[in-house]
Amino acid sequence: MNLSQWLIFILIVQVIHGLSTWKFYIKAGRKPIESFIPIYNLVVMMKIIKRPLWWVLLLFIPIINLLMIPVVWIGFIRSFGKNSTKDTLLVLITFGLYIAFLNYASKDVYYIENRDLRSESKTEDTIGSLVFAIIVATLVHTYIIQPFTIPSSSLEKTLYTGDFLFVSKINFGARAPMTSVALPMVHDSIPILGLKSYLFNDDFAKKETSLLNKFQLPYFRFPALEEIKRNEIVVFNQPADTLRNMDNFNPDRNYYKPIDKKTNLVKRCVGIPGDSLEIRDGDIYIDGKMSVLPKSAKPQYNFLIDTKGQAISQDELKSYGAREGLRYDNGYFALTNTGAYFLTLTDNEAKLMASNPVVKSVKKQLTPKGEDGNVFPHIRSLGWNIDNYGPIYIPKKGKTVKLNMETLPFYKRIIEEYEHNSLNVKGNQIVINGKPSDTYTFKQDYYWMMGDNRQNSLDARFWGFVPFDHVIGKPVFIWFSWEKNASGINKIRWNRVFSVTNGNDEPKSYLIHFLVILGLFMITNKLIKSRKKQ
Repeated sequence: MNLSQWLIFILIVQVIHGLSTWKFYIKAGRKPIESFIPIYNLVVMMKIIKRPLWWVLLLFIPIINLLMIPVVWIGFIRSFGKNSTKDTLLVLITFGLYIAFLNYASKDVYYIENRDLRSESKTEDTIGSLVFAIIVATLVHTYIIQPFTIPSSSLEKTLYTGDFLFVSKINFGARAPMTSVALPMVHDSIPILGLKSYLFNDDFAKKETSLLNKFQLPYFRFPALEEIKRNEIVVFNQPADTLRNMDNFNPDRNYYKPIDKKTNLVKRCVGIPGDSLEIRDGDIYIDGKMSVLPKSAKPQYNFLIDTKGQAISQDELKSYGAREGLRYDNGYFALTNTGAYFLTLTDNEAKLMASNPVVKSVKKQLTPKGEDGNVFPHIRSLGWNIDNYGPIYIPKKGKTVKLNMETLPFYKRIIEEYEHNSLNVKGNQIVINGKPSDTYTFKQDYYWMMGDNRQNSLDARFWGFVPFDHVIGKPVFIWFSWEKNASGINKIRWNRVFSVTNGNDEPKSYLIHFLVILGLFMITNKLIKSRKKQ
């Protein structure tokens, strides 16, 4: 639903609220008309149930309100003497309609003005504490900071598979959830069960007609602290995601997903709105000049390390920085049939390996210019591939581009999917929203996201531009890092724990600093307590 439809829906809900509760308001010493006045009726309700007025705000925050509304229902009926487990279950099972039943059918309802708000049992107290802990955690998770795990090697060796991050939502502006009915603090599926965690019809043919999809909220983002800078690492929703499960690349059909439930990805933003981006032999150029990456960035490529069949020990290969490459079934790095290692390395690691006396030659594996690599916008005649690509213009909000049959493939998805226009092609004529068009003006900014693991990353080179409304946040901190292929205490990457991401210098762990501060705090706290006892 759009904003006006949501306002009408909220107004209808307010009328239903009034019809269901006006007698309760009278018994609480209020005027019946107060139960019908939007927002004010909720303020009065908080006074009736003796709860703080800021609860009203929580009732309008997406996802949080799904937790708060049942709490308010229970508090409301208990303010009128309905304290039994049966009453609680009835108001929950009927989605609040039990209140309307009591409003008209029950004669033993009376207002308890000085109701004791303390829990009647330890179990009830525990449940209440748990609910509010979930509400606070959901609020932080949704609007302030979110934990995130690096799922793939697309940013190796900048961010490693097994890094656990905190992603700030406030830097680029916290985005309000668009899927209004969903489980809190989970993404698109319920852990263990694997079931969909939100209410939405993912059949593309029914995306506009299904009743379930009418509960989608319009896009809204809070003001940002900063703009996305070129070469920053960004977490975002994969714009072309049509997978039910990100680990299954052969689904039974394409799944249409709401923006905020598309797969979360983390990449480097190598191109910002208004840039002209080109890739030449693996290097990125912006407006004709080679892009300068921060020192913390570790772009890597595939190399063929020719040893003429002579083996290099696995430990020595790892000491050079080898983490990916051709392997035997036992997991060891393998020699090819021509007697070479196929490894993914940074340029510096490749130079270091070239100094090994066993190594005869080191060759970076690049797809030559002019050879089609089945990349965006998937036009074979362009001859673009992952190593030699572009130039391509990255759309900027308010900018206008010419539209013709040659440029349309670059912007077709933007016009139809991301900016919600109808688009038809009649011969050589492009028709947008029923009008012939030879230009198009962009409604939002777009970005170009790529992995530092340049030849082993599924990124913008395959699915194109990332709209700003798909941006989630900025990774700021690695709180833990786990190496699954190591053993014992070495499974923890101690040099990465409590390190900062998105910095300009080499990452540095602040674990020792944290432990020292924690130790000083504990000692100080103990001394203060001992002095109080004296």
